This record gives sequence, structure tokens and C-alpha cells, in this order.
Amino acid sequence: MSAPGSSAERLQDAVGATRPGSRIDSIFGSWEFFKLWVAQVISATGDWLGLIAIISLAERISDGSAGTAIALVLAARIAPGFFLATAAGVIVDRLDRKRVMLFCDVGRALVFFALPFVDSLFGLILASFVLEALTMLWSPAKEAVVPNIVPKEKLTTANSLNVAAAYGMFPVAAGIAALLAKLSEGFADEGWVNTWQFNEEGLAFYVNGLSFLATAAIIGRIHWARRTREERLGAERGSWDLGGAFRELREGWEFIAVNPIVRAVNIGLATGVIGGGMLVPLGAIFVDEVIAGEGADFNLILFALGTGMAIGVLTASVFQTRINRARVFPLALVVAGAGLLVAGSASILSIVVPMIAVVGFAAGPIYVLGFTLLHENVDDELRGRIFASLLVLVRFCVLIALAIAPILSELLDGLSDSIWGREIMLGGLAIFVPGVRLAMWISAFIIVMAGGLAMWSLRAGSGAFIAEAESEPSS
Repeated sequence: MSAPGSSAERLQDAVGATRPGSRIDSIFGSWEFFKLWVAQVISATGDWLGLIAIISLAERISDGSAGTAIALVLAARIAPGFFLATAAGVIVDRLDRKRVMLFCDVGRALVFFALPFVDSLFGLILASFVLEALTMLWSPAKEAVVPNIVPKEKLTTANSLNVAAAYGMFPVAAGIAALLAKLSEGFADEGWVNTWQFNEEGLAFYVNGLSFLATAAIIGRIHWARRTREERLGAERGSWDLGGAFRELREGWEFIAVNPIVRAVNIGLATGVIGGGMLVPLGAIFVDEVIAGEGADFNLILFALGTGMAIGVLTASVFQTRINRARVFPLALVVAGAGLLVAGSASILSIVVPMIAVVGFAAGPIYVLGFTLLHENVDDELRGRIFASLLVLVRFCVLIALAIAPILSELLDGLSDSIWGREIMLGGLAIFVPGVRLAMWISAFIIVMAGGLAMWSLRAGSGAFIAEAESEPSS
């Protein structure tokens, strides 16, 4: 046998490091998570493609009120999050998570295979509701599985890859939708084409259904530690006990309330999403009224935001073993809010664009670090409920942000006009203060406040929790 550290041993290690499995482990943490990530990429592409096709179908079958039809369909995608998310967490914690994910993937595939034949707005709304309900089961099951197949020191990278899979597939899905639209134009107007609905939306729905079947096939080949027979029997005995279900719901919310790290993540992400979500409807108004720019300028701001987020996520992944997640998480919220405050105070694009990039750079790691903190500090039996609760909070806050931002902007605009004439003097300098700028300042303050609340939650918690979160990750 070669002596430790001998040239033969070093050569063997070097050869092993070049094997595909070793490279995958170094990037993804494990071969099992790599398979899960591929499944997420396919699933996310299908989700975006399906959303594009559903919006297109809603516009086509609406009776002259396309905006209302699209709004109703999108509301059906949001509604299950309010009513089913926490209950979905209980189901995920009680049942076999792989079976839950397989059921949801096959169920979504069947719905998409049926959608080409839907010709009424009610049918489309119902299908959207069912799709979102299945997604509300699939998502917490997936999040609960991640710590079981990824080493602790790789969780930050895993969550960064999850973000890339979830949101990076939108342009890919848009490109596929465009290709399918072109393909549908090439079909002759024959009976079988009309019978099977091989039009623009129909082709997208069929491809989407196949994508979920492919996801199910991959999920079925992933292996992770399963619960013992005794644990499974215990869960089954209580699975139809309504009182037990409510007790489990209460346990999940009580854990959020008493665990300072989980509480900080929920407060930080949910409150921060309100402020950040307001930027979406306010951005175009801000460009038009304050910068006096064009649509291309708003696209440039969105590009800066997306680029900043991508760099921020990449930075969090590269320095995951050197950063203190429990401290950086609230600090990132404060930096994002401060950057938005400066951007909202500027009136020229050359200042707004870099500051929005700073906002993205700080906002990108917030999601990654928050989910990593939950993965590290929530036990397996509670994980489904905790992630489901976070999802419903975030969805609720997104809806609040999108709904109140335009209204708040108009109200503040009228108030500013009546009090200051939309202009105030500061040190001999006239500052233009339309309602949209005031609303941007408020959204920035909300994000900073979210960081402050998260920081307070961490400091107010017991030393044991904080010490665990603030300890350096082992590499």
C-alpha cells in the first residue's frame, strides 16, 4: 500500500477529481441534488411556458375584456397560496415526499394535456387553480428534501442553483413559446390538426405536459433517507385526524414565533417583498414621470436589476464558507433599501441604473441566505410546514405590493400637488416630488425596516439559536 501523501496516492486523488461524479459533487453537493436540479430546470421551464400559454389562451377566449380575463386567471394562480399553503405543509410533513412530488407532477401533466380542449374562461380558471394547488404541494416537498441530499456546507450553493433554475428559465420558455407559435403556423388546416388543437397554445400545453412527465421520471430516480416504518405508521394513523392537523399547523406557526432565526427569515423576506414588489408597478411610472425616459429606459433598469441579482447570487455562492449568514441576511436587506432610496431620489438614468444594480446585488442573496438559514435550523419533521408558511406569506405580500403601489402613487401624487405643488425647496434647490417618488421612498423604507426587524429578531433570540446560526459553516 502506498504511504499516505505518496505520489501514487496524489495521482489517484487527481484522477478521481476528474471523474464526472466528482465534478458534479463539487458543484452541486451530490449526484442526487444534481438530478433534483435538472428536474427543477425542466419543471420551471414548463411552469413559465404554461403561464405564457394560459395568458395567451385567456386573451383569445375572452369576450372583449382580455384584461379582466387575464386578471381572473392570474388570481386563480395566487388564490391557493392563501387557503392551501399551510395545510399543504402539514400534508408534506405527513406523507412520503417523493410520492407527493410524483403525484403533483403527473397531476399537472394531465391538466396540461386537457387544457387544449378548454374553451371557456371558467374552465381555464379552474385548471389554473388546480395547477397552483398541486404546485403548492410540490414546492414545500422539494424544499424539505434539499437538506437530506445536500451537505450542509453546500446549502448556499444549492439554493443559488434553485434560484437560477426557478427564474433563469423564463427567457428559455419565452423562446420555446415563440418557436412553437411558428411551428403551429406551418400546420395545414386539416381535420386532425383542429381535432387535437395543434394551435399555438395547444402545442405549448402538450410540450408542458411532457415536461412534467419527464420531471416525474427524474424524481422517481432520486434516492434519499426515508422515514422508518414506525414513523410512517404513526403519520398514517393521524393523517385523517382533523384535530391533529390543526395541532400540526399550530406547531408550525409556534415554531416560527419562538425560533429567532426562522422568525427573522419570515419577517425579512415577507416585509422585504412588499417593498421590492412595489418597484415592479412603480418602475415604469418613475421612468415616465421623473426621468422623462422611454420604454427602453425601463427595460435598462430591469436589466440592471436582473444583472445585479445574478452577480449577488453568484457572490453568495462563491463566498458561502466565509460569510456569516445570520448577519449578512439583515444587512443585505438594509443595503437593498438604501440603494432603492438613492435611486428614487435621483432624476438621471446614469445614477438610477447603477443604484438599481446595487439593489439587485443586495436582493439576490436575500432569498438564497434566507432559505439556507431555514434549511440549517429547521428539523425535518417541521420543514414542510415552515416552507409552506413562508410561501404563503411571500405570496400575500407580493399581492399587497402589486395592488397598493399604483394606488399609493396616485394618492400621494394628489397629496403632493395640493401641499407642495409637487415641488419642494431644499437649500435653494427645487426637488420634484411626484407621488411615484414618494411611493419609491416608502418602499425603500419598508425594505430597510424589514432588515431592521430581522436584525432585532436575531438579537432578541436566545444565545443558543444565534450561536448556531452565526457559527462558521464547516467546509
